[in-house]
Amino acid sequence: MKIKIILSSLAFLFIANIASAFTIKYYNKDSKNYTMEVKSNGSTQKVEFNSSTSGATSIQTSASEVEIKTACGWVKVKNDAKITIKDGCIKVE
Repeated sequence: MKIKIILSSLAFLFIANIASAFTIKYYNKDSKNYTMEVKSNGSTQKVEFNSSTSGATSIQTSASEVEIKTACGWVKVKNDAKITIKDGCIKVE
């Protein structure tokens, strides 16, 4: 019985972590991969954008907005935002 409760608790925590993923849809017009620094809730992490493609990337955070460091400075991006990357800079659609 105790094992069932522990496993249920772990499963709940795992699902809660997945639910808190922050998603950014992007189109990278450059023929270069970018790894950019992301700030959210006082912590930083890295996010990768593949070259010459569109896609989506996830960031583990409970925040509704993050800041991404680009060649043109810091850009605020909201959850589920669509962005375009050109010359290392981000434009929020």
